[in-house]
Amino acid sequence: MQGIDFVKGHGTENDFVVLPDPDGKLDLTPARVRALCDRNRGLGADGVLRVVRAGLVEDVPSDVDPDGWFMDYRNADGSVAEMCGNGVRVFAAYLREAGLAEAEFVVGTRSGPRPVVAHEDGHVTVHMGPVRIFGESTATVGGREFAGVAVDVGNPHLACLIEDDPSELDLTALDLTVPPGHDSVFFPHGVNVEFARKLAPDAIQMRVHERGVGETRSCGTGTVAAVAAMLHLAGKRTGESTVDIPGGRVRVGITEDGSTLTGPAVLVARGRLDPVWWSAY
Repeated sequence: MQGIDFVKGHGTENDFVVLPDPDGKLDLTPARVRALCDRNRGLGADGVLRVVRAGLVEDVPSDVDPDGWFMDYRNADGSVAEMCGNGVRVFAAYLREAGLAEAEFVVGTRSGPRPVVAHEDGHVTVHMGPVRIFGESTATVGGREFAGVAVDVGNPHLACLIEDDPSELDLTALDLTVPPGHDSVFFPHGVNVEFARKLAPDAIQMRVHERGVGETRSCGTGTVAAVAAMLHLAGKRTGESTVDIPGGRVRVGITEDGSTLTGPAVLVARGRLDPVWWSAY
């Protein structure tokens, strides 16, 4: 074995290891994912993006083109995830840089096909699909309970908008080093939890704890969920907003039949994983 090629990239500092695997030969075990994402014994990342043809993956939705590129996304804990908005942007940037796609193309995900547009300025727009509000629940941080809106963006979210108590407006005071408490019956497969506050009618600030990862600098689907929740609480069905996250800024649009996410995608480095290291996991 000559080693395994990789690319490291990030979308608003939500970082990923990209593994090109066009022939579907890599055995991407949970242990290998955890090792890759470990910032001491591996490369360090919030997740892994395997680049593979959709027809070579078993759990692909029927509406995804089997001949198209599929984003096989894994969380840092090794678990399989349905969708990742920042990951799609980095995935798209890799395909463009590698000469495997044009400026507009479709990325297959476990949540279905996601059309993307790669812009000349390094930003990528992802058509994130429909957004569904499916109830209300609560999250608990440091013994305090926060009301939230349950949002399905291809994966489950609980978006908590903090605006009633002025003392709660400082999002940096929230301890997200441990997972927020949530209703495990309402969210049987876990949940991504967003905490957001409104900066202006079309601007919010957000922090997020992602299931299977921990707090990240950004979460693409989470920004969509937060904007959808903000509009829902305002009695609106559509709208646009910027979202400031620790890793930067993105723009989200919610329409009657879908949503869009636009933000930067940066490829940082490339190299080759040592085969001895790989085989150890």
